[in-house]
Amino acid sequence: MSKIEVDAIDKQSGSTLTLGGSGTAVTLACGATQTGFGRTGTVDWDTTPKTATFSAVSGDGFFANTEGGAFTMNLPAGVAGAIVSVADYAGTWQTNNLTVSPNGTDKIGGVNTDLVLNTEGQSVTFVFVDSTQGWINTMDSTSNERAAAFITATGGTITTSGNCKIHTFTGPGTFAVSQISTTSAENIVSYVVVAGGGGGGWDRAGGGGAGGFREVKSPLTPYTASPLDGYPSSPNRVTLTAASFPITVGAGGNGGANPNPVSGKGLSGSNSIFSTVTSAGGGGGGAAPGGAGPGVDGGSGGGSSGPGTGGSGNTPPVTPAQGTAGGSTPGVVHGSGGGGATVAGNPGVGPLNPGTTAGNGGAGATSSINGTPTARAGGGGGGFSSAGSGCSPFPGGQPGAGGGGAGGSYPGGQGAAATVNTGGGGGGGSNGPNTSPDGNGGNGGSGIVIIRYKYQ
Repeated sequence: MSKIEVDAIDKQSGSTLTLGGSGTAVTLACGATQTGFGRTGTVDWDTTPKTATFSAVSGDGFFANTEGGAFTMNLPAGVAGAIVSVADYAGTWQTNNLTVSPNGTDKIGGVNTDLVLNTEGQSVTFVFVDSTQGWINTMDSTSNERAAAFITATGGTITTSGNCKIHTFTGPGTFAVSQISTTSAENIVSYVVVAGGGGGGWDRAGGGGAGGFREVKSPLTPYTASPLDGYPSSPNRVTLTAASFPITVGAGGNGGANPNPVSGKGLSGSNSIFSTVTSAGGGGGGAAPGGAGPGVDGGSGGGSSGPGTGGSGNTPPVTPAQGTAGGSTPGVVHGSGGGGATVAGNPGVGPLNPGTTAGNGGAGATSSINGTPTARAGGGGGGFSSAGSGCSPFPGGQPGAGGGGAGGSYPGGQGAAATVNTGGGGGGGSNGPNTSPDGNGGNGGSGIVIIRYKYQ
């Protein structure tokens, strides 16, 4: 490598001095400085964000991160051609400002005072011109083009519908949130929480009540919600954090049988839980033997065996109501239907035998949270009774829409089990020979938890 050492280089003629040839890079040695060339209007960006007061260096750009609080950027001493840039690192200047302070008597835009930058996502470039105007802002961007962060979570069976993800839990699990959205409203999720349905009773019995049905539809997740959308009441809303949320899916209650430790009543379903939301298990259906005629209270109440009173729904109470009452049949021995999420159970109609009916289960609620209109939490149908032997067969009560089980037909028919993961109530059993399984009640359906949110 050849080397030339001179004190000055000057042109021989003309007004242009050329250094290097086409395609040749001209560089300054490490530690060398230059004067007189000026700058192209650009800076070299320091990619280590500043988080506290610092002194800027001419020729550099800085990312100021004020997430932890406001601070100051001190400008260097003003020299003609000096240039400094700064940008809002985290989009927080509107909350925690960045102050730009001139050196000594230098000015910013003709005034010797500090400048406060308080626009979200702002970036500015200052060039020192002269002692009159000092630092002049030559570039100012107030755009804030940032990729939005959405909720990221795992757990259950995951499907999509449009811009939404749907997590469906048909059994216990964990909804694990690793990232929340940068848009606070998107962290309020939609959900349906249905508890386990109650079992139907034994022997001319009431149908089981449906498990409690609770729903919230966030305005940012488009679908058709049920009439029980609880979004308007803020205590019903669940706002996600980056945490794990245990999910409980309630089991359905067993149908009543002979012999039975509670005189043939159906057993109540179990609760389903997501975060602060608990749906109550459906009440068991009442049974004829042993004075066990009344239905049991629950999310929806169990139907009675006549004579008897249906179980109360919406127990414990929430707003909107999570269910309805079971049917009551004073003076009539046909079983009544269990309550559904939106319609109460129907009473059995007498007198006995021809022209009479067992009570139908109450209808559940229909929601499209999973992308398809689906009915859940229907009440179980009541079981049919008869005045004596030799009577023609008669059908039991019809199940409520939403997975309820049909009531048992006379003589001795068993109540049908509710559909799993609907929270439907089991059908009540019919009367007949007093030997199990004749006249046993159907089991209630297990519950379900569904969570929906915007993911893109």
